[in-house]
Amino acid sequence: MVSLLLAHGADPLLRVHHGNPLTSPLYEDMNCFSYAAAHGHRNVLRRLLLQPQDRKEDILSLEEILAEGVEEDEEDEEDAVKTPDSSGPVPRLCKARMKALQQAAYYSAEHGYLDVTMELREMGVSWRLHVWLESLRRARQLSRDEVAVSLLTEFPSIGTDDYGPELLYSGIPLMFSMLETSKDYVITKRLASVFSHCYGSSPVPPVPPMDVTLSTQLDAHFLNNREMSDVTFVVDGRPFFAHRVLLMSASERFRRLLSDASDIIHISHMTYDTFQLLTDDDRQLEADDDRQLLTDDCQSADGRQSADDDRQLTDDDRPPTHDLLPVATFFQLRGLQRSCEATLSHSLTLDNVVDIYQTATVRTHSASAHRMFCEGFFLQHMDRLLDRDDFHRLLLGGVGRELLLCPATSFQDQDQDLDQDDVVPVLLRDLEAALIHRLYDLHRACRE
Repeated sequence: MVSLLLAHGADPLLRVHHGNPLTSPLYEDMNCFSYAAAHGHRNVLRRLLLQPQDRKEDILSLEEILAEGVEEDEEDEEDAVKTPDSSGPVPRLCKARMKALQQAAYYSAEHGYLDVTMELREMGVSWRLHVWLESLRRARQLSRDEVAVSLLTEFPSIGTDDYGPELLYSGIPLMFSMLETSKDYVITKRLASVFSHCYGSSPVPPVPPMDVTLSTQLDAHFLNNREMSDVTFVVDGRPFFAHRVLLMSASERFRRLLSDASDIIHISHMTYDTFQLLTDDDRQLEADDDRQLLTDDCQSADGRQSADDDRQLTDDDRPPTHDLLPVATFFQLRGLQRSCEATLSHSLTLDNVVDIYQTATVRTHSASAHRMFCEGFFLQHMDRLLDRDDFHRLLLGGVGRELLLCPATSFQDQDQDLDQDDVVPVLLRDLEAALIHRLYDLHRACRE
């Protein structure tokens, strides 16, 4: 029937016009290509493409010229396009037909005809974000892993000007859901590449400094001086002498600890050197609204002490900054905590980011600024990080790469481990929120 109509001069680009009382508004402005795609008729699409084109199809309206801009005539020299499973080449697609096929891809994706959409893509139809997302969603529903891999590989071909709220509120959640449930390592890697591409190469927002306005100088005579102290901390079996009033003014945690305590307080969850860094000599007691202790201890822990520091720590006895961070967090020394976070953020590498992230989350249960910085680092380098077992276990809850590379492996035990690990979905949700926030900030189209 289609061949007969075309042989008698039927125009495949003829549209159903507005205002026709016999036509539902749902089908207005659809041509034959769109109808064939919406019903999954691949053979009809191929037959329509074989129909000789009239030269008038290349005539564009003023609106189309302004929308597409000035184009070169190089398209006239393009070779014929072959369609999969077709009997012969399809003539070069003119602008009008390419536009019709773009619309046809939209309708095939909307109606769930994945193979039609993929065939149109192979004909040269460029991806639009909505069509790509619908195709990815359909490929997941049909468990078409090979199509999902192809779609994820081609995501960078979508221009950033086509990004929008749909990517933030539909696309990103869809892909993170796939990451959480997929047991195909290739799909996992492709998803990681998409996330890194979306995050972009611009620097991760730095850890913001804490506004500290007031400063007082600690008198060295009150620090670890038996004669001037009125309270003693016992750390690692060693005494540390301090002054109650000075420490109570440093943080609310010290205030609660010292208000009703005895003159001897035992500290068991840190080393003596780490505790000493909190109140070391020649440090500053600085405060913001809550009067917090901000010192250069982070620099001391990182091997960059001030020039006027009399006591020099060696590399062997200097606690690393990531050991000082949980202590500062425990004692609510916000300035020192933020200083440690900033120092650690400058030292992130693929080798240490997992350990530092765990320090900022598991050991401190806080350090939100540094945790957010680590999440940005994860997203920006996720493709390479997935090759590392420590990050793979952190992200996917212990499912190793070797298991994902072996589809025949039983996942019964691993699934039980995933159910027991509450950290995994929390990290995935945090990464999802971080990527959405990043896209919202980078692309104006996502805010419209």
